[in-house]
Amino acid sequence: MKPVTLKTDRLILRPWRNDDFDGFAAMSADPKVMQYLLPNTAREKSDAEAAKLKAYIEVNGFGFWALEIPGIDPFIGFTGLIRVGSDMPFAPAVEVGWRLTRAHWGKGYASEAARAALAFGFDTLDLDEIVSLTVPANKRSQAVMQRIGMTRDKADDFEHPRLADGDALKSHVLYRKARKTIRP
Repeated sequence: MKPVTLKTDRLILRPWRNDDFDGFAAMSADPKVMQYLLPNTAREKSDAEAAKLKAYIEVNGFGFWALEIPGIDPFIGFTGLIRVGSDMPFAPAVEVGWRLTRAHWGKGYASEAARAALAFGFDTLDLDEIVSLTVPANKRSQAVMQRIGMTRDKADDFEHPRLADGDALKSHVLYRKARKTIRP
């Protein structure tokens, strides 16, 4: 699939460019942004992660797209869809996820972009379900999940398989959204 670009009323979700790496590194070094994520402060590690996100879209046509506000800010974070690893207890699945620079929190951008990603996943990729995950303490992300129509069943909560026992980020909540079906 050729790399896809999505547009909303205020945003563009697009393939990554090399000039996005500086903004990604700054966002990844912000302790508030990374509070509920694995630390990523080293520039080499940040660049490697951004390169992986860029390559994922080049191979799959979709992924965690770079997020921009046209004519205002060329990079405010990312939002999109990605296949979860086979080690996750709910795999196979496609996750909707986001990470925004702190200056752009609280403006509805994460919800707006996530809705566009969900629509792409259901309408174009023909997915039956999309998931989202975070740690229990990340109430901001859970609020986005709820605003975009995702629901949580506490029975789906899990321990992240790639994190060590005792890690403060090990426990996760899982939200799901099923494709709406129209019956004749």
